[in-house]
Amino acid sequence: MDASSGPVIALSGGVGGAKLVLGLYRILPPDTLTVVANTGDDFEHLGLTVCPDLDTLLYTLSGQANPELGWGRADETWTFMAALQRLGGETWFRLGDGDLATHVERTRRLAGGESLSAVIDSFRRRLGIGARLLPMSDDAVRTRLETDRGALDFQDYFVRLRCEPAVRRLHFAGSETARPHPEAIAALAHPALRAVVICPSNPFISIDPILAVPGMRDTLRASKAPVVAVSPIIGGQAVKGPTAKMMAELGLPVDATTVAHRYADFLDVYVADEADADAVAGLDMPVVLGPTLMQTLEGRERLASLVLETADRVRK
Repeated sequence: MDASSGPVIALSGGVGGAKLVLGLYRILPPDTLTVVANTGDDFEHLGLTVCPDLDTLLYTLSGQANPELGWGRADETWTFMAALQRLGGETWFRLGDGDLATHVERTRRLAGGESLSAVIDSFRRRLGIGARLLPMSDDAVRTRLETDRGALDFQDYFVRLRCEPAVRRLHFAGSETARPHPEAIAALAHPALRAVVICPSNPFISIDPILAVPGMRDTLRASKAPVVAVSPIIGGQAVKGPTAKMMAELGLPVDATTVAHRYADFLDVYVADEADADAVAGLDMPVVLGPTLMQTLEGRERLASLVLETADRVRK
């Protein structure tokens, strides 16, 4: 098989990573793309298992993502939340009516003994998604944060407190004993693999949980395919979310080089925005510059093309 027609695997979190994943999905034969998603954000809420990053990827790839909110489903209604509020229930984490159906059905099937990956695979097939979508593990891994307000579960920090506490340290409960998804490991070791893409997701709360699962980082180091990461930092600022804020609080330089250094042990080439040319000039690794701000569908496809072209050049 020609390398340029081989399979591609992407590691992704939610909204930011899903933009590049969609670009890849649109320019590749759908069945050649495998996405390994962060599940460190998953939690139990109102008795339901909620998987924010997996669901964002499901909705994005099926054309159902909410473009206004950036999360949840398009054309959502909120009858459930209004009724819950009248009853005095917890409403800090908003679940739309259509989104609620995803959580209810997933929780029912998990309680019946199905694995998370089996449930997600069923969902993506029913939603008409040709790419494979895998949780990083079927075992529970949960992101916890040590902050200036004490220890916090991820969703308490991210949604309920809107990222206001200062982060001192992160850890991923359950990662020590979690098993990486076997299909993810197999995809990374595929002899015809064209590229491994590290999406421009928050490195601390979206990519690090994936890398914390035993075997994932070692498999990336051993991969024969080019590993390409896209910077989530543009001009010293995060495109979305608390990435830059967390860097500063953890005592790290808020620039594109910091992210490259976190991936340096397995990275073959780094894609940074043109605005960061000076910042990345001294990196001890190949760097490709391009427009990385994905504000339109065309921009997502353009960046996806740049990433794959970069991988093909590195392979040669």
